[in-house]
Amino acid sequence: MSQAVRELVRPSRLAPGARVAVVAPSGPVPEERLQAGLDVLRGWDLDPVVGAHVLDRHGELTYLAGADADRAADLQAAWCDPSVDAVLCARGGYGAQRMVDLLDWEAMRAAGPKVFVGFSDVTVLHEAFAARLGLVTLHGPMAAGVDFIKNAGAQEHLKATLFAPETVRTITSGGSALVPGRARGVTLGGCLCLLAAELGTPQARPGARGGLLCLEDVGEETYRLDRYLTQLGRAGWLDGVRGVLLGSWEQCEPYERVRPLLVDRLGGLGVPVVEGFGFGHCAGALTVPFGVSAELDADAATLTLDEPALR
Repeated sequence: MSQAVRELVRPSRLAPGARVAVVAPSGPVPEERLQAGLDVLRGWDLDPVVGAHVLDRHGELTYLAGADADRAADLQAAWCDPSVDAVLCARGGYGAQRMVDLLDWEAMRAAGPKVFVGFSDVTVLHEAFAARLGLVTLHGPMAAGVDFIKNAGAQEHLKATLFAPETVRTITSGGSALVPGRARGVTLGGCLCLLAAELGTPQARPGARGGLLCLEDVGEETYRLDRYLTQLGRAGWLDGVRGVLLGSWEQCEPYERVRPLLVDRLGGLGVPVVEGFGFGHCAGALTVPFGVSAELDADAATLTLDEPALR
């Protein structure tokens, strides 16, 4: 039986003037989008610094933002820099799996807790930060992401979480109950395909027991989503989960085709499930902290944190 998901250490909130590092652990970053994102951060009175390899391109594997070792070095250098208060990912894509084992977790643990933000492929790092550092992380918009640059709702919810987390202790989604009810647990999750891909790796948690599991994905056919959920179920990873929050399924098949699969694979777990919760690859994506104790009310489509995400 896997250990229950536990509440993790909350890093400190940001204050005006805080230094934030932007890194690219996964896919290549368009320079114009990076500059637009940095302008947003400066508008929040933050001091953004950019990793040395953020704009790199791998010479042969063009889906990577440079070499694995360089992407890992950027993240580690930012995390271990005592002047940096938060590390924000520039974008997702693919590549975090290739660099996560190159990080020096002892050095990063010694550097102490700080804020970490990202989603999509960054799911790999959310799992690793939980497993290796025992740290609350933020599943939220990325610094060079289209939604972050162009959507005021996404910007404001992330900003409130970073600077005034007590104002967003209740996250209201506008979703609806797929399976009604209330449940308490510790938040975790991310991109469904990455959670399935991380099964059995040393940087991932052994299961979602005791957790409120957040799931979303992008650009997947329904049978592939079926495969990922079935794999997690067969591996016992879903055993003991307390509740499920379903985010966006952008660029997947029409939701009326995805929804029956979600009912089929998750409806029998015997726990509350809420759909349309508004996090992930959608416009105006909400920021959801991972590693905090919370209550899910599927009928009201709310997630209420026991404490603010950041201290």
